[in-house]
Amino acid sequence: MRVTSKGQVTIPRDLRETFGIVANTEVIFGIEGGKITIVPKDEIGRLAERDRLDRFLAILDRLEGTVEPGIGADELFALARER
Repeated sequence: MRVTSKGQVTIPRDLRETFGIVANTEVIFGIEGGKITIVPKDEIGRLAERDRLDRFLAILDRLEGTVEPGIGADELFALARER
């Protein structure tokens, strides 16, 4: 794929279809791990929610095996907040 003199590229059709990018879709460019990313603007909220979920799951993984069986939800959340 080549970049035009105006800095334009064509996003392949299969990628546009997979990510719901249609004519006039606003996209956001970013850099992650030294790579350029492109994300539909309406996906940003969903990505942020996914990031929060991933962080919560990581906390649960760290807590696994550290809590006594039968502990209440409030106590578990308090432990999670402390970490």
